[in-house]
Formats: sequence, structure tokens, C-alpha cells
Amino acid sequence: MSVEIPPPEEEQELRGQMSFLDHLEELRKRIINSLIAVGIAMAASWFFADNLFRIISAPIEKAGVKLAMSKLTEGFNLELKLAMIAAVFLASPFIIAQVWLFIAPGLYKHERKYALPFIFFSSLLFITGGLFGYFIAFPYAAQFLLDWGAKGMGLTPVIMASDYFDLFIMIELGLGVVFEIPAVIFVLSRIGLVSAGFLLRNTKYAILIAFVVAAVITPTSDIPNMMIMAVPMIGLYLLGIIVAFVFGKKRRKEPGD
Repeated sequence: MSVEIPPPEEEQELRGQMSFLDHLEELRKRIINSLIAVGIAMAASWFFADNLFRIISAPIEKAGVKLAMSKLTEGFNLELKLAMIAAVFLASPFIIAQVWLFIAPGLYKHERKYALPFIFFSSLLFITGGLFGYFIAFPYAAQFLLDWGAKGMGLTPVIMASDYFDLFIMIELGLGVVFEIPAVIFVLSRIGLVSAGFLLRNTKYAILIAFVVAAVITPTSDIPNMMIMAVPMIGLYLLGIIVAFVFGKKRRKEPGD
């Protein structure tokens, strides 16, 4: 009985395929590497936890409100949370590199050359999202919620530090991920999986998804806070359409890839 040998192109394609268990093992490896990087960055950030506390609590202190604690362990837990959020941003280039290495086996050889642009711009956008959250989104959300309760309803604000920082972390991480939209579209358009025309035709669905996601990740159901998340998502999606128009191209399969 003879064995049929596949042509060189097909043979190389078969070599590039991974089984389901191989994908799980690769995913486990990338997650572990990312956790190690976050752990190292967290250890370094721990020494600056007090400074981070003063920086992040500045918006509420400017409003004349002092944060309170209800448990003896709250201060320690807060420092852990602050060190962790700082570690995520510090380790973001490495984490994004791990994401790329996970998806790279499914790409053609000529598509893998976009690794460095993807890692660089994704890291830059993630950090930009965090800065946008700190300087614009979070102060506005905190002031809006404070005015609603204190001025609108005449309540005396006694804000738990854990609630305050949980809101901050959620907004920071949410906007960091949201700001990744142009980078993701750049890669997808360069390898030909999406086009500017496709994105433009589906803009109405993107807007709907943006508001649904904003409603899920915002702490309250009020329209102004929802817009803090939804508007950047829509704006970044529209920017992604321009990116796809400028950089997009049809996907091609190279011989022997």
C-alpha cells in the first residue's frame, strides 16, 4: 500500500496546524508568562503604592471629600489593588506580545511581520486609554455621581475607599481595552480579514454593541456615564475605518507558507 505524500505547500501548511490540545497548551503557556510578568511588575509597584494612592485619590479630595475605610484590612487590600493595576499597565507590552505569540501560528509568514507594529501601537493605545480614564473619564464620572448624591439629594458623602478604587480600576481597564480597537483593526485589515467597506457597512451594529458594552461595564445606568465609555468606542471604531482604508489589503496565501 502506497502512502500519498502531500505537495510541499500542503505539507508546510499541515506542519503549521495545531491540534485543540496544542492550542490549550499554548494558551496556558502565554497566560503563565503574562502572570509572571504582572507578578514581577506588581512587586516593583508595591513600593510606590502610597504615591499611587495619593495620585488616584486626588480627584475626590479636590471635591472636599475624604475617603473612609470600614475594615482593618482595607488599607492593605487597597495597596494590593493599586500595585496590581499599575503592574498591568507596566507589563502591558509583554502581555500584548504574548497575545501576538498565541495568534501568530495561525497567520501566514508574511503576516507575522506586523508583530512589532502591533505590540508597539497596542501598548501605546492601552496606556493612552488609561491616561484618558485618569484625566477625563474618571474625574467626570466621580464628580457626576458625587453631585447627584450630595447636591441633588442632599446626602452627606461617606465614600468607602474600596468602592472608590474599584470604580477607578474598572474604568481604567475598560478604557485601556477599548482603546485597542484601532490596533486590532489595523492588524485585521493588513492581513485582509476585514476591510474599510465591511466596517463602514456595519457601523450601526458597532454603535449598538458600543452602547451595550458601555451599559455593562459602567457602574450606573445613567446616560452621561454610559457615554463616557460609548463615545470613545464609537470614535475609535470610526478611526479604525480610516486605518482599514489606508492600510487594508486583501489576504493572500504565499506559496510554501
